[in-house]
Amino acid sequence: MFKNLIVFRLTKWEETPKSLEEKLSKDVLHPCGGLDIQTRGWMPAKAEGGPFVHQCGKHLLISLGVEKKLLPGTVINQFTKVRAAEVEEREGYKPGRKQMKEIKEGVTDELLPRAFAIRSQVKAWIDTENSWLVVNSFGTAKAEDLVGLLMKSVEGFSVALVKTKTSPVVAMTSWLANNEAPENFTIDQDCELESRGEQRAKVKYSRHSLETQEISNHIQNGKDATRLALTWNNKISFVLNEHFEFKRVDPLDVIKEKAALSADDDSFDSDFALMTGEFPQLIGAVVDALGGLQHIDGPLFEQPEAEEA
Repeated sequence: MFKNLIVFRLTKWEETPKSLEEKLSKDVLHPCGGLDIQTRGWMPAKAEGGPFVHQCGKHLLISLGVEKKLLPGTVINQFTKVRAAEVEEREGYKPGRKQMKEIKEGVTDELLPRAFAIRSQVKAWIDTENSWLVVNSFGTAKAEDLVGLLMKSVEGFSVALVKTKTSPVVAMTSWLANNEAPENFTIDQDCELESRGEQRAKVKYSRHSLETQEISNHIQNGKDATRLALTWNNKISFVLNEHFEFKRVDPLDVIKEKAALSADDDSFDSDFALMTGEFPQLIGAVVDALGGLQHIDGPLFEQPEAEEA
């Protein structure tokens, strides 16, 4: 199951699993060439040699692959110093800034073909029924990489960040101040408060009761909640942040028991089916707790322009 949810809103999505499979297959992950530092492309969603799109009802799973050469900057700098010393001994003067840059580029080109490459992947779930694109990533950079390549591979749809009528910061601060979670939620024992001033002072609580006067004082003194641990419907615990991102998503025992009962020889399929059954409800419940969705002003990513022939 996904552990971190970066959620986007889809509009004008008209792809079928078959058409999406065909389009992703044109942008597959290739190994790094001799002078490539990194390559990106689509990988089979489930297992090596399988399809690029894994389907469960109206839910689709895709996977972005990244292959990256391991070439630490310290290694490049070490070889650059050796080359610079050789130039100084041969020419009788120290290389200038421009020549040092050229030496460093030459060293990089020399070392890249010999560098080891590692592969990683980032999975995304497309909920065609509720128009969500959800990326399983702790950081936004990887999510943006996936969305960017998806926009390149598939034309005609738009992606936007989720904007709710009440911002997560305002809502979470209110819930903490009043010691009252929205319906079907409970407040857990982790939060982060941040001041609005120039210094942006932060206070973090972990495994600590949040029903204290100390927290009320922080809020009264101008700090807002930017992260808050919650549990939804006694089923899933998570941490919501100011950007409407879900961190440390953890199904509780009732979900795990359900997964164990439904598990067969292929736990991947049963996990994905269970996730796509529960997570849309979780996302929808959080949206409702934040007053519903705002109107989407425009796409987060512009559709890539077609290359001229």
